[in-house]
Amino acid sequence: MASFHNPAQLSIFHDSEAQTLRERAAAILWVKSQMARHGVTADDLVSAGCFGEQFVKPKAAVRAQYKDAVGHSWDGEGTLPEWLQRAVNAGQNIEHFRIT
Repeated sequence: MASFHNPAQLSIFHDSEAQTLRERAAAILWVKSQMARHGVTADDLVSAGCFGEQFVKPKAAVRAQYKDAVGHSWDGEGTLPEWLQRAVNAGQNIEHFRIT
């Protein structure tokens, strides 16, 4: 923050800071009203790339390692999904579902 030695300078700084905050609030209100008017959501803006790469993290394609006959699949990360846990509980070997 800037250093002010004169109280008048400090007052001017506070006034300009308050003005900046008011202008920012007005701009946010305008954007929100335009979004509502046109039915635009925050997700629409993210999808359109309005916030740059740092906000849109594309999911890395994870290859399934296990699959059943119905089409359920699991990448092998985290806890067992219900369909696979049920099969294991019923006595099926997990390797039976491994994709080769």
